[in-house]
Amino acid sequence: MDEIVSKPGRRSFLIGSAAVAGGVVFGPYVFARGAAGAPKAAAKPVSITPWVRISPDKITLITPHADVGQGAVAGQAIFLAEEMDLDLGQFETDFGPTDKAYYNTALVDELIPFLSIDHSPEAEAARAGARKMLKDGGMQLTGGSSTIPDSYTKLREAGAIARETLKAAAARRTGIAVDKLRTASAAVILPNGRKIRYVDLAAEAAKVPPVQDVGLRDPSQWRLIGKPTQRLDIASKSTGQLRFGIDQSVPGMVFATVRMNPNKGAPLQSFDAGKAERMPGVKKILPITNGFAVVATNTWYAMQAANAVECKWAAATDYPPEQAQHWAAVEAAFAPDNVDKVWRNEGDVKGALQGARVIEAEYRAPYVAHQPLEPLNAIAIVRDDGIELWTSHQMPAVVQGIAASITGHKPEQVVLHNQWAGGSFGHRLEFENIRAVVQIAGKMRGTPVKLVFSREEDFLQDFPRHIGMARNRGVVKDGKIVAVDFHVATSSAVGSQFSRMGMKAAGADGQIPLGTGNLQYDIPNFRMTGYQVKGTSPCSSWRSVGASTGGFFGDAFIDELLHAAGVDPLKGQIDLCQNALHRKVLEAVAEMSGWNGPRPANGRGRGVAFTESFGVPVAEVIEVSATEKGAIRLEKVWVAAAVGKVIDPVNFENLVQGGVVWALGHAMNCELTYANGMVQQRNFNQHEGMRMFQCPRIEVRGIEAGPIRGIGEPPVPPAAPALANAIFAATGKRLREMPFNKFVEFV
Repeated sequence: MDEIVSKPGRRSFLIGSAAVAGGVVFGPYVFARGAAGAPKAAAKPVSITPWVRISPDKITLITPHADVGQGAVAGQAIFLAEEMDLDLGQFETDFGPTDKAYYNTALVDELIPFLSIDHSPEAEAARAGARKMLKDGGMQLTGGSSTIPDSYTKLREAGAIARETLKAAAARRTGIAVDKLRTASAAVILPNGRKIRYVDLAAEAAKVPPVQDVGLRDPSQWRLIGKPTQRLDIASKSTGQLRFGIDQSVPGMVFATVRMNPNKGAPLQSFDAGKAERMPGVKKILPITNGFAVVATNTWYAMQAANAVECKWAAATDYPPEQAQHWAAVEAAFAPDNVDKVWRNEGDVKGALQGARVIEAEYRAPYVAHQPLEPLNAIAIVRDDGIELWTSHQMPAVVQGIAASITGHKPEQVVLHNQWAGGSFGHRLEFENIRAVVQIAGKMRGTPVKLVFSREEDFLQDFPRHIGMARNRGVVKDGKIVAVDFHVATSSAVGSQFSRMGMKAAGADGQIPLGTGNLQYDIPNFRMTGYQVKGTSPCSSWRSVGASTGGFFGDAFIDELLHAAGVDPLKGQIDLCQNALHRKVLEAVAEMSGWNGPRPANGRGRGVAFTESFGVPVAEVIEVSATEKGAIRLEKVWVAAAVGKVIDPVNFENLVQGGVVWALGHAMNCELTYANGMVQQRNFNQHEGMRMFQCPRIEVRGIEAGPIRGIGEPPVPPAAPALANAIFAATGKRLREMPFNKFVEFV
């Protein structure tokens, strides 16, 4: 049976169907001065979906979630094309304007100080309040693997409304009843088989009241959803034709780079630019907040000149200068008067620990960088009547506000042309490039300025993943875990990010307990306490955020307790599991890997780990082998994840494999350290990901059960504990601190 979509309220969709040069815009469109081909409105708008634009020569699908390599554009387009009866290749895509119509409420659980498993009246009230805030505020946000759950129904509805409105336009032209018409391959098909292309109906569709009571296609009729496809951007990326933000150009632009105090937040005391000013191509050297910018005739000249400027940087005041002091701040956070929140307190943990043999373990996770391949960049033009920006960003409306605050414009006077990004991992949720380019362009009004950070500056100005530590205790008895007591202290990525947006995070940081507090295991005495670390480096969201460290803290310790209980680690987790969907995922990975215990033959070891993040339960089994000298080789990884519906099996597999490689590389090799207030690792060779020769085979299974979810981040958290557990199985050595290459060699 077809799904029936009720008529959306006016608050759900922006006013926005307009006749445009003989066509129709289904939804909002920013008529930005300087935007290529910006159309002119020619008729009074009517209400219809904001995600489709049709002109006499092409169909454009608006895909407002930023694409940072995860396939967001392709996923959104598939939902629209499925219901509109478009074939791949029959449309273009556009990130569209920054607009409140594109609000995202799929991140609600990540923004409230309650666990996702908490359904108390207080937690439900917080969810409702957060959902209303996101909707009423029009929060356009990409992150938290929310593109798929946010778009799944919304964009299919939008495509269906566009389809039915085009059929109504064809009925109006031909006099044939709508129920006698059908659609296929971007055309309305009449009973006699004649086709009227959508693009030929554009002008008439602008005059038709939008049809909002529509039915969604039954899954048995789907042509695209759930089918293997070639992602829309693959060919252009593979052939070098796709233009990322760093590739963009505007006529008449100048080129800039910046140097800002590597002691984050501290000012530039003085600088001598005499030598730099005389270098080839240099046009200007300008002060900006906490640093300076070099403007030149090309990026190379700008970077060479920036290297020649002699600077005197003020010392950092908001965090300690040396790495040992950062760890001391983490250790000091475990004070009774510094509790952020007791997230779980079930049974009698205190009583269970008394008089028992208590197993204790301390785990550490370091700062790590975002390090996307494309460094920060942006183009800006500041005029008296507005600002235009070209860059990739995951929070467009916040970009508008920050840019406007620098120049004195209003946010609605800022036009952002969002771009394809060469990676993010959380980096493009920050604003240092926005602040810098708008300051520079503001001093050169009317002149387009292209800013590119050097790789070293990108590392130095990055806000890294939080630093953190867990002090865990547990008790086993008669082959069972009878008590766990998780104490986790990390710096707050949420609080740090909010502060840079001029906001204050409310309540406890809900990322701190992920990976520990949200374990749904049959353990009668269970406590999880979170602590916020103060006075360390400002930090930011990093792929999978709190669970990126919490998965290691939680599942590596569960493995220790199961080993102490004499229980097989995978069978033990399955037996402990109280959530039926979680158990299904664990059983799937056991079947995939042919699990026969943690110690296969031939000197190999296997580890298993399970974490839920962003609503997605993921289980991973990793097999390693140890050489005669004790070096570790990764042999194979098996991954099972439940996401409700696998939208594109090819992209799903690639995202899972990429997440595993990303997570393992960082767990093995990566750490940022501070000396004299500055990050010491400033390029890829000092912060190495996984090498190709180290990469294991990775087998993936998507389980179509549970709610609709995304998969970009959830494969990350289980990888580190699964690897640590496998190394223990192979060598008997427990690794409780990342990066692991401090303790073992990887070959």
